[in-house]
Formats: sequence, C-alpha cells, structure tokens
Amino acid sequence: MKTIKGPAVFLAQFVDSKAPFNTLDGMCKWAADLGYKGIQIPTWESFLIDIEKAAESQTYCDELKGKVNSYGLEITELSTHLQGQLVAVNPAYDSMFDGFAPDVVKNNPKARTEWAIETVKKAGTASNRLGLKSHATFSGALLWHTMYPWPQRPPGLVELGFEELANRWMPILNHFDDKGVDVCYEIHPGEDLHDGVSFERFLAATKNHKRVNMLYDPSHYVLQNLDYLAFIDHYHSFIKAFHVKDAEFNPTGKQGVYGGYSDWIDRAGRFRSPGDGQVDFSGIFSKLTQYGCNVWAVMEWECCMKSPEQGAREGAPFIQKHIIEATQKTFDDFAGRDTDKDALKGILGI
Repeated sequence: MKTIKGPAVFLAQFVDSKAPFNTLDGMCKWAADLGYKGIQIPTWESFLIDIEKAAESQTYCDELKGKVNSYGLEITELSTHLQGQLVAVNPAYDSMFDGFAPDVVKNNPKARTEWAIETVKKAGTASNRLGLKSHATFSGALLWHTMYPWPQRPPGLVELGFEELANRWMPILNHFDDKGVDVCYEIHPGEDLHDGVSFERFLAATKNHKRVNMLYDPSHYVLQNLDYLAFIDHYHSFIKAFHVKDAEFNPTGKQGVYGGYSDWIDRAGRFRSPGDGQVDFSGIFSKLTQYGCNVWAVMEWECCMKSPEQGAREGAPFIQKHIIEATQKTFDDFAGRDTDKDALKGILGI
C-alpha cells in the first residue's frame, strides 16, 4: 500500500486577471498559504508555464520547478485538457471548440488537429524535464454525438471512430513512452473515453499501449449513475491521477441524467465542492490506498453554489482529513509467533 500524496489543487478554475491569480508566484503563495502541497498546472495559461520554452529548455524547467518548490509546493502534473480535446473534434463541434485554438489554426480543422498533437507532445517533453511521471488530459471525441443511438448508428461506425482516435493519439503515446510519462485521460462525459467500456475500446484500439492510463474523477461517474467504487476495483492499475471533485444526482419527475438543457444550478446532476455532494470520499481514499495507487489527491473546484475562494479554503483540510497513512504492519502482529513446518503440520493434524 502507498499513502496518497496531497493535498494539491488544480489551478485552472482559479485563474483570474486580478492578483494573486494572475501570476505563478501569486498562485503558489496563495495555494501554500491554504495548506496545499502541490499544484496541477494548466498548460494553456502561458503566465503559469510557457510550454514552448519548457519543451526546449531544461534550464527553464529547472527554474520553474525551483520557483514552485520555493513555496513548499510540488508540481503534481501538467494538464493539456483543452489541447487534448482538440486532438479529435467532430465537425459538429468545430466552431465551439475553435475557441480553444490559437488564431492561426482556427477554421482549419486539419491544422488544428496537427497543432494539438504537437502541443500535447511538447507537454510530454516538458513533463519529463520537470521530473513528472503522469500527465492529465482529455481524449477528444469523434463519436460523442452518437452516444444515444438515434438515429441508429451505422454498423462499424464505433469501431472506425476508435480506430481513428487511436491513430491520432499513437504518435503522442509513443512520444510520452520515450519520455517515461503516463498519459492520464480524464474519463469524462463529452469525451469518447467517458466510462470503463469506452476506455477499454480505446485501450484495445491502441493495442494495449502501456502509456494509456486514467485520471479518476468520481464526480463524472455520479452524474452517469456509474458505480465509482467498483470502478476502482476494475481499473485501479490504470489510475495514475486523481481529481477530488464532488457531485450530486437528484432525479425528479421532470428530469434525470440529461438535465433538460438546464443551467448547472437547475440540473438533477450537478457538481459540488468536496464534502457537499454525494461522493463517498472515505471509500475512494480507502480503495486507492488499498490498491497502492501512487497518486496526488488534486482538488478541482467546480461548484454550482459555493465560491471558488471558499471551495479552495475548505479543500486542503478536506483532502488532508481523508488521506490514509498506509500502515506498514498488521494490527495483530503482536500475537504472532515463530513456527516451523513440523509445528504447522501439528496444527493441521498431518
């Protein structure tokens, strides 16, 4: 067993034009003052990390890591959620996802995909330079609009979709393998990798590539009515990153999983700050510890009610309270005694 590391915080949702959320120094001091020990860095925020420089310069990475460490913090992972999303975009979503892309590749899906692939690869190089072993991202989606099969999906469409998704990710996965870094896909509605079955489809399409792993976030399983504790039993060997985010699902006579296009506050399924929803975090931390998952517990704030400031203040002690110091001995060691084979035979009467 291993003790989960933490508490840590994903910086993405706290970025702002106002201090302390507009500089790396400011965010590091803020996080450290709240009791966090690690930060997950979104690579699309250039004031937090220049991914181009990080891919080219060990000196830049050493200085970046040194700055973070000077606040008593560690970098848990880099994140390319937005760039990973652009590796695979169905044409139905082109205009909406263009907002994640630089101007030079907007309105050009082929160029946008190529840019995304190269950018995620650069994040793999940067992760290696920073001494990181895991990387957080999204898979993108070619098939999500066919998730509920009406009109009926043509035979072979799903297989072809996962074959194409794998083809786009294989150069990235091979690059990450060269750098010794795991790619942790956040299993998330809206992505082609949104549950265990779809993850297995992708794993098979990549011929069980050893760098295909998971970012585990139970909030997305609550909103799917998926058993998030049993999920760990099935996939613990793939869980290399962990978001601590809460959610609740309260179906009514008017709406359920799909939410009727309502705003988050009015949906049956909605995200909450850790401890305010329905997620059994004691069960999750127990299972992750039991299986020896060597992960950082990273608080991700997404709440339809509570302010990010309050969520951040409460997040560090919430995580710290749930971290289990993995025991190195069994509770009944005191009752043990030395035995030999003859004594064992005597106990069995043989």
